[in-house]
Amino acid sequence: MPEYYIKTKSYELFPNKQMKAVFDRNCDYRRFCWNEALALWNDEYDIRQLMLDKEIKAELRKPKSQRKFTAEQEEMLASYPAPNWKAIRNKLVAEKEDWQFSYSAHLLQLAVQDLGKAWQNFFNKAQKDWGKPKFKSKRAPKQGFKSDQARIVNGKLVLEKPQGLKANWQPIKLSEKPFDYPTGTMSFYRVRDRYYVAIPYKIPKDRFEVKKKTGKATGVDINVGHFNYEDGQLLIIPKSLTKTYSKIKHYQKQLAKKRTVNGRIKGAQSKKYLKTRIKLQASYQRAQNIQTDLMHKFTTELVNNYDQIAIEDLEVKGMLMSHVASKGMHRSMFGLFRKLLTYKCEWYGKELIIANKLYPSTQRCAACGLVKKGDEKITLQGNKKHGTKHNEFVCYNPNCPNYNKKVDRDENAMANLTLLVKHPELNRAL
Repeated sequence: MPEYYIKTKSYELFPNKQMKAVFDRNCDYRRFCWNEALALWNDEYDIRQLMLDKEIKAELRKPKSQRKFTAEQEEMLASYPAPNWKAIRNKLVAEKEDWQFSYSAHLLQLAVQDLGKAWQNFFNKAQKDWGKPKFKSKRAPKQGFKSDQARIVNGKLVLEKPQGLKANWQPIKLSEKPFDYPTGTMSFYRVRDRYYVAIPYKIPKDRFEVKKKTGKATGVDINVGHFNYEDGQLLIIPKSLTKTYSKIKHYQKQLAKKRTVNGRIKGAQSKKYLKTRIKLQASYQRAQNIQTDLMHKFTTELVNNYDQIAIEDLEVKGMLMSHVASKGMHRSMFGLFRKLLTYKCEWYGKELIIANKLYPSTQRCAACGLVKKGDEKITLQGNKKHGTKHNEFVCYNPNCPNYNKKVDRDENAMANLTLLVKHPELNRAL
C-alpha cells in the first residue's frame, strides 16, 4: 500500500502569446497521435480477426488456464498477435516524420498508453458501459494533452522543452499557489480559449489530519432535486442552477433554428451559430461549476459533522434508462456525490456505510420495522390501494406509534439508513 494519497487540484493557466501557441500545438499533436494509433490498432485488430480461424477464436474465449493450442495454432497466434499499446507505440516511433521531432516524445507515448487503457476498459466485463475508443475531433470544445515531465519551479509551471528547440521557453503563471508536494502526470486542457491544468499531488498520509470525533451518525437519502440527512435537507438544484438550465434550453432552441437554412442543415458554420454555441458551452460550464461546488461543500459538511455516514447503493445507469425522471437524476449528480464522499471519508478517518441494493429503505417503517410488500408498496405514482402520494409514507401496523399517520417518505428512508449504523444486521433484503 502506498504511504500517500493522490489529491488532484485544477488551476487556470495564464500563458503568454508564445506559450499559448506551444499549448495549442501540443493539443493538436496529442490528437494526431491518438488518431494515428487508433487507426493502426483497428487495422491490426481487423487483420487478426480475419486470419484466425473459428477454432482458435473459440479457445481464446476460454480462461487462460483452460486454453490448449496446437503447434500450428501457436505459430498463427505468434504471427498475428493481439494489438497492445507498446507495440503500437514502437511502430509509430519507427515511422516518425521529421516534423514530429520538434515535439516531446512523451506526448506520443502518453497518448498511446491512454489508448491502451481505453481498450482495456472496453473489453473489461466489469465495465459494461465503457464505449469503444473513438477518433478525436478538432472541433471538440475541449482539447488537451498530458505531460509527465512538466514541473513546478518557484510557484510557476514549466512545460517540457523538446530537445534541440531554440525558442525562448517561459514559465506559466497559475491561478493559485501550488502545493509543495511531489507531482504525477499532469493533464492540460483548453476550453473556449482558456487554459487549465489538473495536477495530482502525492501527499503523505500523515499530512491528513483525522477529523475530530463528533459521536454523531446520519443516513443520506438521495432524491431527485434534494438530499435528506439528520440536520435537514439540501437542495441540489438551487435557483441559480435553474436559471442556468433555462439559458441552456434557450440557446439550444436558437442553435436548432440557426443550423437550418431554407430547410437544409447547412448553417452550422455561420458566425451567429458559432457565437450562440460558445454561449451554450459557457452555460454548460457554469452549470457544472455550480453543481461541483455544491457537492464539495455538502460532502465536506458531512465529513466534518458525522463519524458514520450511510448512503444507498443506487443503480444510476439503470435509473437513467427509465426516462421517467432521468434528466432530474442526471442533474442531481448521484455518482459525483458518492465519489467525493468515498475518498473524503478515507482521508479523514470517517466510516462510510453502503446500504445493500435490496435494503428496502423506502418501504420499511423506521418506527416499527414493518416492510411494505405487494400492493402496499410505494411507487413513483404513490399507492393506488390507499390513495397516498409518492412522497407520503403511512404505516398500517396497529402497534406502530406512527399508525395511520402521514410521514414524509424521504425522512423515513433517511431514518432507515441511519439505523444501519447501530444495526448492521439489517443491511440485507428484508
